[in-house]
Amino acid sequence: MNEVCANEKRIVSISNVRVGAGELVLIAGPCAIESETVCMHAAEFLKALTEELNMPFIFKASYDKANRTSLHSFRGLGMKNGLCILSKVKSEFGIPVLTDVHCVQQVDEAAEVADVLQVPAFLCRQTDLLIKVGKSGRAVNIKKGQFVAPEDMRFAIEKVTSTGNHNVMVTERGTTFGYHDLVVDMRSIVIMRSFGYPVVFDATHSVQQPGAAGGSSGGRREFVPYLARAAVAVGIDALFLEVHPSPDEALSDGPNMLPLSQLKPLLQSVLAIHEALKFIRS
Repeated sequence: MNEVCANEKRIVSISNVRVGAGELVLIAGPCAIESETVCMHAAEFLKALTEELNMPFIFKASYDKANRTSLHSFRGLGMKNGLCILSKVKSEFGIPVLTDVHCVQQVDEAAEVADVLQVPAFLCRQTDLLIKVGKSGRAVNIKKGQFVAPEDMRFAIEKVTSTGNHNVMVTERGTTFGYHDLVVDMRSIVIMRSFGYPVVFDATHSVQQPGAAGGSSGGRREFVPYLARAAVAVGIDALFLEVHPSPDEALSDGPNMLPLSQLKPLLQSVLAIHEALKFIRS
């Protein structure tokens, strides 16, 4: 791999957002696109809040959540309807958008709307998918698999950058610990930062409990603020959070999503930590 040396970290440009340029970026939105109303409400709230806090922002939501525990779990509104809603969010609020792709056949159509194509954690080793998203020309966010050592994520990055696309980010989202729990090893952030590409921390999926709710995932959202603050203190470029107006009524991943109403104090605290790190490093 044409690895970037540690003192030459890449900056990923996504519309008017620069990830890795020194500011803490927020990537946030509902887990799945369950309705236009929820997405538009969340996007409006998040844009206003991040503008108030002077925090760069990328909106995220998935048109399809293909890696569900049960056949009967809600997956989203489908690609056509989901991308239509994301396009409306993008045009109405003037913010970049991120969404998942699950197979090579989805990439071209998703790339017409999304500014960032995200490779889900379960698919981070899928060579054909990684090469295809690289060839799309869009920025790429690779979720680290729950089963993957952080050292091995350099090979996922290599698959994307082999296409000439270096607008790549990697995301820590917890590692399998037993059957129904994840644990976050903060060393993985340091290890993945050494590759020279921006590192994201997904604080909400990191508290997920896969399959713990029977046919769906459980979660412990009360731990999200603690993990988010710890990750920012270690040093990340972007914070990934799934949020919802009423998580307990959400159709997907409700137990680990944060209510919009709880977001402001969390962001204020992580921004304070991020600023303190700048002072320490200077």
